[in-house]
This record gives sequence, C-alpha cells and structure tokens, in this order.
Amino acid sequence: MDKLTNELVLEKLQTKFAGHIANVSEPKGLLTIETDRETIIDLLSWIKTDETLQFIYLTDITAVHYPNLEQSFAVVYHVHSLVYHLRIRIKVFLAKEDLTIPSATTVWLGANWMERETYDFYGINFAGHPDLRRILNMDDLDVFPMRKEYPLEDPNRVDKKDFYFGR
Repeated sequence: MDKLTNELVLEKLQTKFAGHIANVSEPKGLLTIETDRETIIDLLSWIKTDETLQFIYLTDITAVHYPNLEQSFAVVYHVHSLVYHLRIRIKVFLAKEDLTIPSATTVWLGANWMERETYDFYGINFAGHPDLRRILNMDDLDVFPMRKEYPLEDPNRVDKKDFYFGR
C-alpha cells in the first residue's frame, strides 16, 4: 500500500469495531473518533498491531474537562503511524461519578508516565496501572488542578473592578 488515508483508517475501524465508533470528525485533517471505555484497549491494540495501519507510536494521553456536559471528562489518546506519517485522536468520555478507564500500559509501556500525569491533574483512574500515583504535584494535594471546578479569579478582588479601567 502506497498511502494510508483517514478514509481508509475510518473504514477499517468501522468494520472492526462496528457500533463502538462515534462522532467522527477531521479538524485540521486529524482524524478524531470517540469510543467507549470497554473498547479502548482492544482498539488501541488493534491499530498498533494491524499490518495495514501500524499506529505504533503513542504520542500522548491526556484529558479534558467539559463541566457543562453529562459525561464531563474526556480521556484523549494521540497515536501516530510512523510508517505512513498519519495521526489519529481517540476520545473516551467519562462521567464525573466514574472516572475509571483501563490502563494502556498493557499496549505501550510508555503510557505509564502519561497516565500518571493525567491522574495527577484530572483524577482519572487507570485500572491496571502498575504505579498510579502523583507525578508532579504534592502527594497530599486533595484537588486535581486542571479540573474546571473553581472560579478563575476571586470575585471579591477590588483591584479588578471596572471603574479602575475606565469602564
């Protein structure tokens, strides 16, 4: 095969994981799909080992907090096919009440530190992770700093009043 395209990748994914692929988009040419927590490890393993796709490089694992959605947390995986210079973004949405997802360390050992960082900043629990603990913040910190649960500024600050800025 000469070139791998987003269309071919999507076709193969929809064939293999029928009913588990949703909200497909291509912002700036980056194929983005959503799946569920029950399918994510099978999907990641398959795109890594499939001889046609060869998405062998896990670029990043992170999360996003969407406080206004019912499933307000998205775990985001960026995977790269070094052979075909093609990337894919895979999202799994989770509800705040159940922030547990299987660990990708069974597919890529390098997922270890990425998952620890995601846990540290968002509180996502990666089931089966070999050493899930804080990596950058203090161990006794009882909040997750990247969650959008707190106001950005203190509303009682007097130096931020409009009349100081001629408004």
